[in-house]
Amino acid sequence: ANVKSARKILSLSGPDLQRLTHLSKSDVQHLHTAVAISYRRHSPVTALQVHRGECPSLEPGHKLSLACPVLDALLRGGVPLSGITELAGESSAGKTQFGLQLCLSVQYPLAYGGLNSGAVYICTEDSFPIKRLRQLITQQARLRPELPQALIRSIRFSDNIYIEHAADLGALQACVSQRVPILLSRGLVRLVVVDSVAALFRSEFQADEGIERARHMLAFAATLHRLSHNYSTPVLCINQVTEVMDGPDPAHCNFGLVDNKVLPALGMAWANQVMVRLMLLRLPGCVGTGEQGGTSAPRRLEVVFAPHLPRASCLCGVWEEGVRGLPNRPRSVTNSVTKRLETTGELGLNDGT
Repeated sequence: ANVKSARKILSLSGPDLQRLTHLSKSDVQHLHTAVAISYRRHSPVTALQVHRGECPSLEPGHKLSLACPVLDALLRGGVPLSGITELAGESSAGKTQFGLQLCLSVQYPLAYGGLNSGAVYICTEDSFPIKRLRQLITQQARLRPELPQALIRSIRFSDNIYIEHAADLGALQACVSQRVPILLSRGLVRLVVVDSVAALFRSEFQADEGIERARHMLAFAATLHRLSHNYSTPVLCINQVTEVMDGPDPAHCNFGLVDNKVLPALGMAWANQVMVRLMLLRLPGCVGTGEQGGTSAPRRLEVVFAPHLPRASCLCGVWEEGVRGLPNRPRSVTNSVTKRLETTGELGLNDGT
């Protein structure tokens, strides 16, 4: 019949193939099916299979681990692969520590909570903390003792982190719209960290330029969303905070953070672009790990809003090896801090604990 390609067979209707090949209707149906199966890259997947997690190639429900069971439990597995996750907090709260830890966690195989790829870290404020990154790399065995040591030694962590510095909004937009897509399309990275998202938007616009600032902000957020959804890539945006003014303000939304003296910066225009909002608060006092003997100021990581998470929080600390969550009640918290956390309910203990 002079039909020499699969494309030609699939482009012809059943009756046309019958006329050309003189085959029966059932034979033509078998021919169409056989050619389609041989050239189909993936087996068909039903919605029920996706819901049950029976499609490993699609990574159903997979999240990027924070490299700590307590923190992962708070986020029900870690950072989602789709959408913008925001981490807001005051200076020295430990936000950058989370970003660096995720840059290392993403490089582990899927079986260990990673994405088997690298990360791009975009700095808009300070220079990249390379010394701290090297320290975290050398301490990976302490942070994740449950992992095979041979696996940790086999990963060249520093070779898979791409650092960008953006001094203005034009450079930032060019970075996320031109250079980052190249890294993603080549499979070199599966994580984007912006530290911080508020710095440039705050510095380049005056108080009376809110509409123009919102326009640039929405364009930037749209680019991040497109990258995240097209490449199943988590995006972490570190945000600054703004002080809460005294007195009622009907145009102000605190997202339920009624007792906080600070709120995430950039207002409602940016908040509407965020899928998961986390707040990190540094608390007074100190807490020890017990095993290594080091101490850290306690922090509270709180879920402000997320479509798949309840309002919840946990205590954590920043040590030499990285960020660790504190399971239940941290015994080594100093007495004054323990009393304060118990009275304010920040320990999150159940009755009878």
